Amino acid sequence: MTPGRAGVVGLGLVGSSVALALRSAGWRVVGSDIDERRAARALEIGVVDALGPPSDATLVVVATPVAAVAEVARRLLAERRSDPGLVVTDVGGVKGQIVDMVDDPRFVGGHPMAGSEQEGPDGASADLFVGATWVLTPTGSTDPDAFRTVRSVVASFGADAVELSPRRHDALVAIVSHLPHLAAATLMCLASDASEEHAVLLRLAAGGFRDMTRIAAGEPAIWPDIFRDNAGAVLVALDDLQERLGRARRMIAEGDRGALIELLEQARSSRRNLPARVPHPELLVECRLPVPDRPGVLAEVTTVLGELGANIRDIEIAHSAEGDRGVLVLVIDAEASERARRALVDLGYRPALARLG
Repeated sequence: MTPGRAGVVGLGLVGSSVALALRSAGWRVVGSDIDERRAARALEIGVVDALGPPSDATLVVVATPVAAVAEVARRLLAERRSDPGLVVTDVGGVKGQIVDMVDDPRFVGGHPMAGSEQEGPDGASADLFVGATWVLTPTGSTDPDAFRTVRSVVASFGADAVELSPRRHDALVAIVSHLPHLAAATLMCLASDASEEHAVLLRLAAGGFRDMTRIAAGEPAIWPDIFRDNAGAVLVALDDLQERLGRARRMIAEGDRGALIELLEQARSSRRNLPARVPHPELLVECRLPVPDRPGVLAEVTTVLGELGANIRDIEIAHSAEGDRGVLVLVIDAEASERARRALVDLGYRPALARLG
């Protein structure tokens, strides 16, 4: 669609990233936030073109905490009840309750599956959504043109739009988003409490622990509302996890090596086969590179790939559970993969390459 005027209500990390992505796509963006200092900062660093209400915007993105999304969306739609060209969407992590409360064909529920531990406008990036899944949750009463508008905008961000019913969305994100955050937070608190008695404990925290608890560093304030609004699905997922942990406990108590190997092999296979967070995976190669955990390794690898013209589309560091080694996982263009392999071998590395598509 032709970019025009857009509004973003809520200028936290995701809202500010949406604003930057809209501006990169050619939209003029007016933003607002209940926190005046945050809004002023967003304007100061160029996240938005102007501050104020989205009175003349054709597209408005509500990026407030989930508890406020429905109220804000309904108010915006009511203020411009006679404007059929207005489209409102949101980025809330829970969809069922919001969609039920915003009964207007011009509203399209949405949820980008992207984020980081950064906060506010200063942590925002126009590239945050590239390769990410962006769930859209239209209903039978959603205006088809409104849905096409939002889907087109999402695609312009480089995201992969997926259509789900609101209830199905909530059941799935309880497993892949909400429960992991709760588990990471609980594990981090377990270690923190134990460290009061054993002061050396957190000094022993190896890469595996740091990787698993990374998301516990995220903004806490958004989560109580998410757990409240999606309590049913989260409790089902939590019960399932507890039951599976119980089975794992029995395997250990009974010394059932075969069952443990089967569990860990299934987990490893599933983890390695997670879809790539990049567009057009058929044109890309995953490079797994065992590396020592020492200063300069990442710079050495990325520098040599940059000199070869090998574009790094995604990067991940998988630390070993213990010790000083890990695996650097890179996603690069397939056409440069053989050059990259030879250069890395010449540096003494042992890369393993596999096509994604």
